[in-house]
Amino acid sequence: MKRRAKFVANSLFAVAIFLEVAVAFPQSSPPSDDLTVESLRFTEAYSAIQKNFADAVDPDKTVLDGGIRGMLSALDPFCSFFDREQFELLKQQTRGEALGFGSILYVTPGKLLVLQTAQGSPSWRAGLGPGDEIVEINGTRVSRIDFQSLVDLLRRSRSHPVRLGVVHPGKFDTHEFELKPAEVALPSVDRSFLLSPGIGYIHLSGFEQKTPQEVLDAVVKLETPPLEGLVLDLRDNHGGVVDAAIGVAGLFLRPDALVMTMRGRSSPEKAYRTASSVGPGLAPAARFDLPMIVLVNGDTASAAEVLAAALQEHDRAVIVGEPTYGKGVVQSVAALSEDSGLALTTAQYFTPSGRSLQRPLPGTALAAPGRELDPASNSSHFATDDGRPLEPGGGIAPDVEIPPRQLDPWVGFLDQTGAFTNFASDYLSLHGRTNESFEPDPAMLDDFKEFLNRGGVRTPEEYWNNDQDYLRLRIKVELLSLVSGLSTGEEVQTKGDPQVQKAASLFSQVPRILKGPGTGR
Repeated sequence: MKRRAKFVANSLFAVAIFLEVAVAFPQSSPPSDDLTVESLRFTEAYSAIQKNFADAVDPDKTVLDGGIRGMLSALDPFCSFFDREQFELLKQQTRGEALGFGSILYVTPGKLLVLQTAQGSPSWRAGLGPGDEIVEINGTRVSRIDFQSLVDLLRRSRSHPVRLGVVHPGKFDTHEFELKPAEVALPSVDRSFLLSPGIGYIHLSGFEQKTPQEVLDAVVKLETPPLEGLVLDLRDNHGGVVDAAIGVAGLFLRPDALVMTMRGRSSPEKAYRTASSVGPGLAPAARFDLPMIVLVNGDTASAAEVLAAALQEHDRAVIVGEPTYGKGVVQSVAALSEDSGLALTTAQYFTPSGRSLQRPLPGTALAAPGRELDPASNSSHFATDDGRPLEPGGGIAPDVEIPPRQLDPWVGFLDQTGAFTNFASDYLSLHGRTNESFEPDPAMLDDFKEFLNRGGVRTPEEYWNNDQDYLRLRIKVELLSLVSGLSTGEEVQTKGDPQVQKAASLFSQVPRILKGPGTGR
């Protein structure tokens, strides 16, 4: 089966997907007798391995991978050791930057398409844009290497000057571009637009130092004319800098509202509350009182759950979608020698009502999260400010469950093979550019069916007939992405998402859903 991927040329991959706070560990106390004994045992074992093992021993592999990473994995799945490259990527992520060219690429065996370039980035300055096909990288023809080799080539190239051969949409001649990598801003507000008149939509991909200001700017931009409601989409948001989540909460909650409490065995308890500004050096925060709906799913985690829980428990927003991941622990990060770093679980999050966000992880140190740090977190009775009951047990249960679109196996296969993007690229080469108001007609669907048949893909009638609406949507999304940029295609995709459509239809019911027992509201 063919494989495909969307490759962010300046991406950070998944080095620290759940990182929360970057602080140095406190000074450690002198080792206890038990620690000394165990340290000597480790040293003796390593010395015996080094002297007697059949082959030469690589200290990095043995100590770092076998020793340190093995030790961390015995604690919980969130503790991590970062080598030099990973630690540098982690610091870039916290700043919301990365070294690269500022391009989002569509990658499939034998084909490499530009979907979007960040304004001011090396790719943007060179003139690359949506729909451009990269056919050569540093003399290597993209069509002549396999998928994994292509991905590896992209990874190696992102931090070094590159020479690209590029074919523009509808053209056949190749143009050469030389690009040098640079620090590129990675926005955490990656989608922001009006779903319909008066209803705004913002998707947050993560939390970085600049996120509160980005959210503030996005809401202000959408507020002209005044908004009647806001959908804040936290689906697939794995977290980030927790102070940024507190800052975003401050845009929508009253001053001095409790957002979360952090407790750890060796760290003092700390309560996080909303303040009068969104962050150091920023202007006093505007506070938005418009009705809110927050979309979540099983990949909403950590700092994103902190924000969602605070909005839910203060009866500020209706949470809709699917139950969240349930990650409520803090990783403190310390720099080690050789420019490496260590992320260690040092505390846990508790929501304003006292719930632990962490789901139990049997067989780890988090088998019963919160029990020792706060016995009250094991209560089965939690409620919002107005008395609405809340479910315990880790993660956040939505106020209104909305399942995602259910795709049949056939269209799922088409998505996985990149059939829609490949068809869109071929269609533009034959027919030229199109405008944003077009809608796929029956003739275009016939062209798509013929395209699939030429590629050996069957089109069973029971699927073909039932999936017409989805086929039109996906074709339109990919064509607009290649013509006008990924953001345009994603806006169309989002507006056609049944979860988003259902969420936006609930605004008339928000007061009723948020009404607690006996409040009289």
